[in-house]
Order: sequence, then C-alpha cells, then structure tokens
Amino acid sequence: MQYLLLIYDNERERMAMSQEELLPMYRGYFTLRNDLEAAGKYVGGNPLEATETATTVRVRNGKRTVTDGPFAETKEQLGGYFLVEAKDLDDAIDIAARIPGATFGSIEVRPIRPLAKLPD
Repeated sequence: MQYLLLIYDNERERMAMSQEELLPMYRGYFTLRNDLEAAGKYVGGNPLEATETATTVRVRNGKRTVTDGPFAETKEQLGGYFLVEAKDLDDAIDIAARIPGATFGSIEVRPIRPLAKLPD
C-alpha cells in the first residue's frame, strides 16, 4: 500500500539555519532515500519551494480565482513529501519517524486511495 508522508516544519526557522546546521539534515534525507530505494519502498519525493512561491486556485460557481501564497496562515508549512510503498500503517509510521524533519517539525502519514476506474 502506498502512503504519502507530508513533511511540515516552520519554514522561517529552517531558512534561518546555517549551512552547517542543514548539512546533517540533508545527509539524513539522502540516506533515507537510498535506504528506501534499496528496500523497494521509495516511490517518489521532493522538497517544495518556499510558501512565498505558492499559488492557490479556487473555483466557485464556475469562476476561477488565483491568489498568491498558501491558503492559510499556519505555524508549520508543508515543506516536502515522500511517497512510499509500505506493508501497513505501522511500517509507514516507522519510515516517517526516520525523516529528519520529524525532529523539529511533524510528518503527516496519509494512505493513498487509488482512483477507481469509472464504469463504462
């Protein structure tokens, strides 16, 4: 079963970190990715650009509105994700706990619901 591991942190705090502080975290991400690839559990994942680069799209009553930035002001922002193949929720939680961002942010674990094929 596939799980999306959503990585949340305080973007301002992370961006204020020095290169020396960030390097061990980056190494941790690459180690985790390599381990997941070797185990056949890595499906995909990437960091996201800063929230200031985000664009939010809404359609209400057929009218599209586009606004700059995220949809809400929050203490933690979505900073990236891993898409993994896990045997069950416990396995996905174990993987989430290995994500370096879990040490100063939070990881939301969400099962993927495959789209059903529409009947003809």
